[in-house]
Amino acid sequence: MLIRRWAVNGLSVVGTLLAVSLVAFLLIALLPGDLAVLILADSATPERVAALRTQLGLDQPLYVQYFHWLGNVLSGNFGRSVHSGEATLHVILSRLPVTIELIGLTQVVALGLSIPLGILSAHKRGSAFDGSILVGCLALLSTPAFVIALSLIYVFALHLHVLPATGFVSLHESVAENLRGMVLPVVSLALIEVPVYLRLLRSEMIGTLQQNYISLARGVGLPTARILFENALRPSSLNLITVVGINMGRLMGGAVIIEQMFALPGIGQLLVESVYQQDYLMTQGIVLFVGAAFVAINLLTDLLYALADPRLLREGGPS
Repeated sequence: MLIRRWAVNGLSVVGTLLAVSLVAFLLIALLPGDLAVLILADSATPERVAALRTQLGLDQPLYVQYFHWLGNVLSGNFGRSVHSGEATLHVILSRLPVTIELIGLTQVVALGLSIPLGILSAHKRGSAFDGSILVGCLALLSTPAFVIALSLIYVFALHLHVLPATGFVSLHESVAENLRGMVLPVVSLALIEVPVYLRLLRSEMIGTLQQNYISLARGVGLPTARILFENALRPSSLNLITVVGINMGRLMGGAVIIEQMFALPGIGQLLVESVYQQDYLMTQGIVLFVGAAFVAINLLTDLLYALADPRLLREGGPS
């Protein structure tokens, strides 16, 4: 049963990846007009257009183009940038560490705030503290990330002059300056994630705290903090793991605005630059890479979910 479930999941992942590749391919292949002319723009001549069409395989049927392109992708060849001539995958991987750092720090900050606040909110359900937390969550959910970002820039960069408004310093140059420059973009994204995580954990914790084994733990005199953080948190965090995994993939594509606002040289900024420069092959490669990363992160989330609940690893466990 377990092997069958993993086999089905594996086929589902393969099917999803093929669908992502098809969407990425059609995103460019179905553009109105001749792709070779669009790429060459003002420098398009009949000879150059014909040569580029042959180079890209545009003179072949659409299904042949797709399978040829897919074969190149599977071999690690995502094509080359029309303007710089650099390999698309190489450019993406060079920008990836910035985006990973942004997403990773965002999740750390969001979980660091939402887990203790969610636990305390569930423990003090119905109190003034719980009510103020829920009101704060509603306010954050109603505020777009760019509005939060602009507010933070105004307060901490323009008014207090304690944090930089834009710019990026790599970890190799200075760890302290890197983290200092990441504070505002990370907090801007984290404050959007906090209410989602907090409300989900609060809801799960309220249900868990009503279980018999929690009453037993209280009856034998275990400290309240130990009951909350050891006995109740783990079974209440399973759905949270799923949502965090989904948001990891979503943030990879959704950090475009934040990377642009704070001039972070990540994948989001690269995507915007590619669109503005009409670098269609680079745009196609980014869409494919982000889509595949989203699927891979969801697969990893399923594995972490099973580790958090060992019953899922047993034959006949809950599916």
